[in-house]
Amino acid sequence: MSLEFRHIAHAYTGRTGRVEALSDIAFTAPAGKITCLLGSSGSGKSTLLNLAAGLLPVQSGSISVGGNEMAAPGVNPPPEARPVGLVFQDGALFPHMTIAKNIAFGLPGGGSAGVIEQWLDRVGLAGLGERFPHELSGGQQQRASLARAMAPEPQVLLMDEPFASVDIVLRRRLRRDCRRLLREAGTTTILVTHDPEEALDIADHIAVMENGRIIQFGTPEDLHERPASASVGAIFGGAQIVSAMRDGDVLRTSMGVWPLSCIAGDLPDGAEFDLLVHAETLGCEADEAGLEVVDVHPLGVASRLLLQTPDGKEITVQSTATVKEGMRYRIVPQTRSVRAFLRR
Repeated sequence: MSLEFRHIAHAYTGRTGRVEALSDIAFTAPAGKITCLLGSSGSGKSTLLNLAAGLLPVQSGSISVGGNEMAAPGVNPPPEARPVGLVFQDGALFPHMTIAKNIAFGLPGGGSAGVIEQWLDRVGLAGLGERFPHELSGGQQQRASLARAMAPEPQVLLMDEPFASVDIVLRRRLRRDCRRLLREAGTTTILVTHDPEEALDIADHIAVMENGRIIQFGTPEDLHERPASASVGAIFGGAQIVSAMRDGDVLRTSMGVWPLSCIAGDLPDGAEFDLLVHAETLGCEADEAGLEVVDVHPLGVASRLLLQTPDGKEITVQSTATVKEGMRYRIVPQTRSVRAFLRR
């Protein structure tokens, strides 16, 4: 079943007064798909997840599962009364229970031994049911948490940075195994993450959050190939953002004057833009009035150069040229290599 958020707003009361955490959040997580909430700390993603889980009351708007209202102002059933499963960053397993008993906890009548063993096998923990959480590795604990959350077959699974506490190599394997398991079960899933690679790796749809709002919602391909803003493009394309204004046949940027030919398409004269630029599409030409090279990092065939403006702004260039720290260059982008986004 789909999970729908309709015009959700939420605020906290802090020492300095009312703080808006979410503003007019509206989107639908499709049935049987994995939707990632992606954003930096403070963007509102965990608040939104907690509202769906019942850990926070809904102040404004509503949340529905399969078209049926689950939460709204004055309608806030507790987590255990909602058709949702929860997986947290630390797993939150009961330390005094074996893994088998943890899985059995949410099942009617405690579940049968056969059902529990089946779930242990599905998450790669066959034969480990009698162990306690502290006897498992971090990755195994997360697998056990996933089994416990999915065993009752919830309509929706909510996951809050479930792979953040494990090392990067194991994280990739857990993501792959988790995606396969969730797709096989047809579980509608909301997963919170601050890692763009993780979102691209596991999600069917991604909601990019910034300052309590969703700035773009779409498939990984949509966000990677057709970003709605420079900030989204920088997240998924590994690009840098450079401020600029068109002045006749040139762009006056925070990194110097660039030729207008570096842009694909036409730009209105006098308008201000955010430019998306990639390090490997930038060239350098010696110029005593240019930017100073403050760091050279050899990467094999090429080097990553960090250049700095007199007022401290920085840009990265990937170059095969022989460059030393302290030298000065002007930046020359390749033709039609830069994307421009009109500032609003």
